[in-house]
Amino acid sequence: MSRRAPSLVLVLLLAALAVALAVAVPWTPLPGADLQPDAARDFTAGQIAREVAFHDALRPTSYASLLLGLVVVSVLGLTRLGVRLVRAVARPLGGGWVWQVLLGTLAVTVVVRLVTLPLRARNETVLRDYGLSTQTWGSWSLDVLRSVLVDAGLSALALLALVGIARVARRTWWAWGAGATAALVVAGSFAYPLVVEPVFNSFTSLPAGPLRTEVLELAERDGVPVDDVLVADASRRTTALNAYVSGFGSSRRVVLYDTLVEQSTPEQVALIVAHELGHADEDDVLVGTLLGALGVAAAVCGLAVLLSWPPVLRRSGADGMHDPRVVPLVLALVAVGSLVVAPASNLVSRRIEARADVHALDLTRDPQTFADSQRRLALSNLSDLDPHRLAYALFATHPSPTERLAMAREWDRLRGGG
Repeated sequence: MSRRAPSLVLVLLLAALAVALAVAVPWTPLPGADLQPDAARDFTAGQIAREVAFHDALRPTSYASLLLGLVVVSVLGLTRLGVRLVRAVARPLGGGWVWQVLLGTLAVTVVVRLVTLPLRARNETVLRDYGLSTQTWGSWSLDVLRSVLVDAGLSALALLALVGIARVARRTWWAWGAGATAALVVAGSFAYPLVVEPVFNSFTSLPAGPLRTEVLELAERDGVPVDDVLVADASRRTTALNAYVSGFGSSRRVVLYDTLVEQSTPEQVALIVAHELGHADEDDVLVGTLLGALGVAAAVCGLAVLLSWPPVLRRSGADGMHDPRVVPLVLALVAVGSLVVAPASNLVSRRIEARADVHALDLTRDPQTFADSQRRLALSNLSDLDPHRLAYALFATHPSPTERLAMAREWDRLRGGG
């Protein structure tokens, strides 16, 4: 297969993605703001020391798990070990290409997870030591199993589409595959709240009462249609406080952790909901989904370019995208690619989250409660108050608590009259 056509389309898609990011992302969430984050201004020395000790205990094994997972999936993808694994797991069921894709994806996912499992277990003990985890080892193990099945299932669905298309259209699979995987991203984002989230949590409507009334009135005042607010039973897993918006259109939902509802004041909950309404008002989930679909389409074209180089396929033992033995190689490339683009995608996420913070402040005009809420969230969740640059780039999807508190002060100076 010639690499000229997918290379050209890759360049065009990357250019389109760059334009979309420039237009859709709020690169300056609060114009005129001069943020001066200062952990010592907002938190006591004891609070800072506890957070630092927590992350010092957690971070080494987190980095080790990330690195080990990348090494293992790369070994499987770039040696004949992956090919042997794919063939072996599919052989009892006849060894057809569909079984090779399905069971091969599951096998690679399981191997990577098993190798990193001791490190993940170590992190679970750290979470328990600091009072953030409420799980038993049984419930934790069940969550690991669920996560493996969900991750493998979603990956297998995309790989089935790509391999199946490539078996029909050897020369143009990348074009059809780019469209198919982009469509899967959109469909998956829509269905995620309805299909995947219930695998991990149970959801109930926020009970009738002053809090529910206040939240729905806040949404009405904001002009955001919200039929219901759901509460997730997060307390069976964690003591952390959180809320989020997922889905879009008829699948959109605003979800509060039960820990947040039970441990925060109504004013604090309402302000956190105002942040989530900011996401809903800007259709952030839908915009992020469309950006993700564009990125995935570009990734498929990039995959086609890589697979057109004989040395890559020769090392993996696969003959091309039509060969189900390519599964470990594709999973390895996805893992490495995800790490490479993480700093950029996290930067976009932080800007969007910052805009939602500004929205919450504009809607409630209550920077003091905003600040109180952020402090409470930071202390309850043991959030990283002054993250290392590497950790911030690789893992931080939200501004740090000190950045959010500095944003509240700047909002008060610029728009609140403070």
